[in-house]
Amino acid sequence: MALFWKRIVVKPFSTLRWRNGIEIEHACEKSCACTTCHCIVREGFDSLPESSEQEDDMLDKAWGLEPESRLSCQARVTDEDLVVEIPRYTINHAREH
Repeated sequence: MALFWKRIVVKPFSTLRWRNGIEIEHACEKSCACTTCHCIVREGFDSLPESSEQEDDMLDKAWGLEPESRLSCQARVTDEDLVVEIPRYTINHAREH
């Protein structure tokens, strides 16, 4: 499933998905403590700020990790166009561990 937003102001990516009617689990309430909001940025990845060490540590636990993977609760979008894929499977570390 690919999602597309055009000309978005800087906000956490997960907020934009919620406002556009796209439901996704955030088991850790957007505190960067799980991987349930893992997404893959197919276009526009370079426009996102660099991920934090904490986000990278969590992404290491994500199913289907790719070089363009981000946690939607941590990625802050700019005014660039993005194409994002929501992976079929996620791992809920907050609930499983």
